[in-house]
Amino acid sequence: MSVPRPRASVSPGEHRVVVEAPPPNLLIRVLWFVLVGWWVGGIVSGIAWFLNATVIGLPLGLWLINRLPTLITLRPQEQTWTLDGGVVRRSKAQRPFLLRAVWFLLVGWWLSGLWMAVAYLALLSVVGLPLAFWMYGRVGAVTTLYRS
Repeated sequence: MSVPRPRASVSPGEHRVVVEAPPPNLLIRVLWFVLVGWWVGGIVSGIAWFLNATVIGLPLGLWLINRLPTLITLRPQEQTWTLDGGVVRRSKAQRPFLLRAVWFLLVGWWLSGLWMAVAYLALLSVVGLPLAFWMYGRVGAVTTLYRS
């Protein structure tokens, strides 16, 4: 197993480091998807949506949602860290918390369930695989307007 390699890109006013974990061999990823990923993805999608709907389980549900692409295809997660004015921040700047909370309460909780159901149906067809992978990569944004 390889150690994640930091990749740095610097823009004026900030320093950004992207930590990349090298993905497993393509054959291993395909075998994982065919033997395990497709059905684990469906189960974990349902559990994550249920946890989100309970609101109390929301943190665990969102944690699961953010890991769905890894669970389904062993795609490693990319993490971006920004050093801005001596403060280390993870990822992109997020929308205001109140906006994200209102979105989740009015739209995100039910739209994410529908979104994941459509993504899973696309996952079950060979033709829909690219759409499914794209959709699963954006479930966090649909649920809470999360910017990755």
